This record gives sequence, structure tokens and C-alpha cells, in this order.
Amino acid sequence: MSSPNPTPPTDPAPHVVVIGGGISGLAAADRLLSAGARVTLLEATDRLGGKLRSGEIEGAPVDLGAESMLARRPEAVDLARSVGLAERLQPPATTSASVWSRGELHAMPKGHVMGVPGDASALAGLLSVEGVARIGREGDLRPAPVGDDVSVGEYVAERLGHEVVDRLVEPLLGGVYAGDAYRISMRAAVPQLYEALRTHDSLLDAVRAIQARAAEHPRTDAVFTGIDGGVGTLPGAVADAVRARGGDIRTEEPVLALTRTAAGWAVRTERETVAADGVIMANPAWSASALLAHESPGASAGLARIEYASMALVTMAFPRAALTALPGLPDGSGFLVPPVDGRTIKAATFSTRKWSWVAESAPELFVLRTSIGRYGEEDQLQHEDAELVGASLRDLGAAVGLAARPVATEVTRWIGGLPQYPVGHPARVARIREAVARLPGLRVCGAPYDGVGIPACIASARRAADEIMATPTLARGTDRGAGE
Repeated sequence: MSSPNPTPPTDPAPHVVVIGGGISGLAAADRLLSAGARVTLLEATDRLGGKLRSGEIEGAPVDLGAESMLARRPEAVDLARSVGLAERLQPPATTSASVWSRGELHAMPKGHVMGVPGDASALAGLLSVEGVARIGREGDLRPAPVGDDVSVGEYVAERLGHEVVDRLVEPLLGGVYAGDAYRISMRAAVPQLYEALRTHDSLLDAVRAIQARAAEHPRTDAVFTGIDGGVGTLPGAVADAVRARGGDIRTEEPVLALTRTAAGWAVRTERETVAADGVIMANPAWSASALLAHESPGASAGLARIEYASMALVTMAFPRAALTALPGLPDGSGFLVPPVDGRTIKAATFSTRKWSWVAESAPELFVLRTSIGRYGEEDQLQHEDAELVGASLRDLGAAVGLAARPVATEVTRWIGGLPQYPVGHPARVARIREAVARLPGLRVCGAPYDGVGIPACIASARRAADEIMATPTLARGTDRGAGE
């Protein structure tokens, strides 16, 4: 296949093209500029931010995608501070939550690692008497090594019984990955538990060891944080900072082809072919797979096997009095729903309670949102908006007695929104990266690889940027540019 002959750049600083304008691509662009590169970011759609998206409902600012960031990893908080959002970082107003199981609301148990307890009594009330007793019999089982990887659900069910998986592990993992706990990789999704099990024969002992280490170094800082106005405002702030330092950000410019040239890479769009010394692919796995089909069939095949789950968020605003007067409304920020109960919603978040800026901006309203859709349940998302709203209201009525009608609704669909991490995912990612690394000046980053959370995506982007800038040809360009 012959490649076009793009006009070579005259600026001696290395030119890196970033494909994808989600938070990973934006974070990569930010890092590249700090390292002295010239940057062009190409986003296929008409908006930046990927799964981070801010909006309004009846004048209240809300997130229509991810709504919080893990604060105990530094990457997201550091990036927010660096782009001028330090004063807007705010932890949730409440961190307590519930589980709606077997038609009753239960306070979220304490003392567990992603739903796996260190003590059976921690799940008393949420599980049946027999379910609690089953956990206590784990010491009678033979050791079960985790090997190279193992399914979270399968392993925990084997050691502690299916009830603890179905009633707590599944809804907690589903809230993060919209996936199936019986397929999800422990090594990828709960790495601290996987590592503890490599040195402990008992699952309960492994959890207790994690808890003991945490108790030795207690922390009082918030686990999660948000941003006043929504974390969906972070991409715009990063984009502004990138543009202010000379970065070129283009929306509605999908990449059609990626070809190696004698000087680096040719990145073809509908409008032009862009010459680049390096390329960072921060686009979804299926898109990266298509672009790499010619240059790296091995990486392309691995990327094509990464599956995604779809989901929808139903945001609703009610008269505040209609919710605060409900005797069945639990304390805290909302509740999770075990899929085994057959409900439509998998969670409900009481945004007015959870985020102070929502409450303050709309004092007469109570804003909440439900989430719908798990891996393999894409059919649900084919329903009309009104049907998703109606299903949410029915479940809310059954859970908390809500009978009021919302004064406003907003349905946001995330089709193919969350990459899945099945057993073997870390090994697959390693093979993809190994294949990509054989192509000089090319790296991948984002949610398909090292974690779907915002800090993990930013860390992935920074790794890709640092590796690109360490490529000998690019490093020489940086040195040359700095000396002139």
C-alpha cells in the first residue's frame, strides 16, 4: 500500500499526533507539551471528553457520564489542579450508601474489599443466615491458588458461596465495569486482592491482611472527589490548557488511515494527511484495531477481542419536598441493585445529597440518576427514552416508595462505553503493547488497558507520552529544539 507524501514540518520540535479526545488523549497531549513536543489532537466526534460529560437539568449542573474520581491516586487530582481547578475539587457530601436486595434496603456493609469480607458477620442482614454461615466455613476448604489470573466471581463463589457474589460483589463490580463478576479478571479489577492471595491460602485471611495493612497507615482524606460543576468540566479545562500552550485540537476529524513512512507516520483524515514523528492512540479498542490492521496485525487482532458494555444514565429532577418527605428514602448517596433480583436499574444516585453544588444550584429540586445496562444487556438500551424513564420510576417506587413525577428528565446512552476486563485481560494487554512497541514512535493508552477510572486513564496516557518522548528519534528532536 503506497502512502501519501505529507508536507514535512519545519519546526525542529518533534510532532506527535494524538488520536482521540477523551480524558486519556487530552492528558497525553498535556504531557507531551510539557516534554517539548508539538501536538495535534484529532477527535472523531463533535465534542471532547469521552465518557466525561457535563450538562444541566432544570438549571442544576450535573454529570451525564462519570461523576467522581478516585482521590487516593494522584493523577486525576494533580491534573485538575494543574489546569486551574484546585479550588473546585470537592469530596462527596456523604459517602454512605445502601444495597436494595430482595426488596429491602440494607446499609452498605463495612469492612470488605470490593464486596469480599474479612469477617462473615460484616454481611449479616444482607445475606441469609445460611449465606453468612457459608462464609464462615471457608477455613475448611483446601487452598485454591489464583494462578496467572482468575475470575473474581468464580473464585469468591467457590470460597464463600454464590450469595456473597450475587448480593454484593456483583453490584459493586457492576457499578465500575457494567460487567459480569463471573467473567471479570481479579488480577485486572481487584489487583490488591489478587496479590494478597498469592501469599495466603485463605480468601478471608487475604482480605484481613489487606485490612491490617490499611489499619497500620490510617487515612482521613477522602477516597473520592468531584469537581464543582461536575467532573465533566475537567476535559474542557485540560483542552484550554493544551490550546494555551500551542496544542492543536481538532474535533469532527476522524482518522481514516495510519501509515508508517521513512520519517515517521502519516495520519490521514478526510481533510488532509498529517505528518508525525510519533502517534499516541487514545481511541477505543475497536477503532485502534482498524487503524493498526495493516501496520500491526497482531496488535489489531488483540484489540479486536476487547469487548465493551453499553449503559444508559437516566437523570431526573423532582420537587425536593416530594423526595425528602419519603419515609422509605435511605440515608446516603443512593443504592446499588444486585442483578440477580431482575430489576431494570443497577443503581440510583441521589445527586442532590451527594454533591453540594447540585443542592446549592437548585434548592427547590431533588436531582437523582439511575443507571441501566450491563454486559450482555444491550437490548434494554434499544427502548425509547420514555420507557427507560418509566422503568426507572417503577423501580424507584418499589425501592423507596417514590410516586412523584419528575419535572425534567435526561437520558444519556453510552453505547460501547465500558471496556470489559475478562480473565486473561492483563496478559492480552501485555501482548498488545509488545506488538505496538515494535513500531517506532507509536503507543496506545486509555480505558481498554490499565483501568477504566479517570486516574488510571491519565496514568496510562502519561506512560504513553513518556515512552513516545523517549523514542531516540523524538528525543533527539526535543534536544535540538531546546538548543535553538
